[in-house]
Amino acid sequence: MKSKLWRAGALVLSLSMIFSFAGCGNTAGSAGSAGGEAETAGSAEETALPDLTGKSLMVYCGAGMKDPFTQIAQTFKEETGAEVELSFGNAAQIISQITTSNQGDLFIAGAETELKSLREQNYVTDAADLVKHIPVVAVAEGNPKGIASLADLGRDDVTLVLGDAESTPIGKIADAVLKDNNLAESANILARTATAPEMITALQTGEADAAIVWKENASGKEKLEILDLKEMNAYIKTIPAASLSCTDPEHAEALAAFRDFLGSEEAQNIWKSFGYEIAG
Repeated sequence: MKSKLWRAGALVLSLSMIFSFAGCGNTAGSAGSAGGEAETAGSAEETALPDLTGKSLMVYCGAGMKDPFTQIAQTFKEETGAEVELSFGNAAQIISQITTSNQGDLFIAGAETELKSLREQNYVTDAADLVKHIPVVAVAEGNPKGIASLADLGRDDVTLVLGDAESTPIGKIADAVLKDNNLAESANILARTATAPEMITALQTGEADAAIVWKENASGKEKLEILDLKEMNAYIKTIPAASLSCTDPEHAEALAAFRDFLGSEEAQNIWKSFGYEIAG
């Protein structure tokens, strides 16, 4: 593979952290307050939210979902009074943080596969599908290299920037796309990054010709275009909300209300406004 690989430094965008959690160890607790395994979160039915002034909870979320999830958390706070402490990062960073600290109530993962190691260590008590994570091929505006199919990603004159396959789901998907289409040896990969925004920037600045990114990360971005390649439909993933066994019991009421809110039409409309599709 013709590549000059570099890895961007780990990016953790953390709005705030709380340190009053009770450490719970890594033993599975009882099922969480909303949903079950393989369940779709909520039915978009509107219910009155309780007054949770003085209550709080702590949520981990993939860095690529920072914008929509920050808005969802802020809306929940405005309507209930509850504080939602958010910590953003890539999958590897978040998993390490959970298992090292034994703290946190909920993990909004980039794909179901991100929960594998946490399930094996009994950190996940239940999970519900939220929205679809749709990978796409993004290029500079106007598609100057004329990329019309996945096969074109292996051309000599096309350079790629991809996610880090060791720490991000989109990086793993990119590797699968290349392998499945016999492009692993011919693809000209200039860079591997830890987050989607870094790939977007590389395209916008002309450092690379194409990238495999999540649809929501590329939608509406200046100097960028998403290619309509039906071949990518085979790689669609689903974002789950996973309750954690290390949840603080004092956060139970706020967590239950937040899980219900994630299934509401109001929360779903926020996801949609950022280019996501509702699961189920």
